Amino acid sequence: MSSDTERPVTVRTSERGAATRGALLEAAREIFVTRGFAEAGVTDVVSRAGASVGSLYHHFSGKADLYLTLFEEFQSRQTQRTKHAVQAVRGEGESDPMRLFIAGARAYLEGCFDERELAALFLRGDGPPGFEVIMRDRMRQWARRNAALFEDDKGALVVVVTGALAAAVSEVALSDDVAAARRLSEDVLAIIERIPLP
Repeated sequence: MSSDTERPVTVRTSERGAATRGALLEAAREIFVTRGFAEAGVTDVVSRAGASVGSLYHHFSGKADLYLTLFEEFQSRQTQRTKHAVQAVRGEGESDPMRLFIAGARAYLEGCFDERELAALFLRGDGPPGFEVIMRDRMRQWARRNAALFEDDKGALVVVVTGALAAAVSEVALSDDVAAARRLSEDVLAIIERIPLP
């Protein structure tokens, strides 16, 4: 066979592998959201995905890897949302660090509304062992990215506003009342916006 005839087979195999991986992640998301991480089983995930246990272990090392992959992909989408929001505001000529922060914060909160079930999954505390360490590390990374918007001497301010935003994120994701959660997030952003820069 020539390489021309082999290539489509490789592409189809890759596409099939990507489709299987995607189906496994979607099934894991559904199972984790409805049952929680601790109660979810690998067999539940593969059954929902219409896949085999072998295919799960081909793509992931296990249940914890599925959870962590969902988390990393969610965080990646959130990072892109905030980055695009800040870039858009900068593109309109805004340079005030608090306004840039608010633009990114609003985009992050909107992402939490858009993917509420997934955001809540990561905040409930029902994750794989050691996940709380990953969350704390992610919070520190988030604070460092926020600090990049401000001058060097504003470190304490960045910690305060990031903490306030983290509390709003929890309320948005975990609240049963979506309208109240939206009002709270807007109120938090309005309060942060009024903080005078030292």
